Amino acid sequence: MNQITITHILFVSTALFFIGMYGLFTRRNMITMLMSVELILNSVNINFVAFNKYLYPQNLDGIFFTIFIITIAAAEAAVAISIIINLYRSHQSIDVDDASEMKY
Repeated sequence: MNQITITHILFVSTALFFIGMYGLFTRRNMITMLMSVELILNSVNINFVAFNKYLYPQNLDGIFFTIFIITIAAAEAAVAISIIINLYRSHQSIDVDDASEMKY
C-alpha cells in the first residue's frame, strides 16, 4: 500500500500557498482577496500539523499553533467582512481599484 508521506503533504501545502498568492496578486475583488489570505493561512496550518506529526508526535505544539491561527483567522475574516460591507454600502463597489480612488 502507498502511504502518504510528509512530501505529499508539503506539496499540497505549497500548492495551496501559491494558489493563495496568485489570487491575492491577480484579483481586484476584496472578497476574493480575503479568500486568498485564508488559503495562505490554511497552508500554514497544514505545515504546522504535518511537521508536528512527523517530527514531534509526542508534543502538541503544532496543533496549538494551528488552533491559535484558526482563531485569529476567524477574527480577521469577521473584521475584514465588516469593513468590506461598509465600503460597499458607502461606495457600491468592492473592487480594490475603485477603493483607491475613493475620497472620504
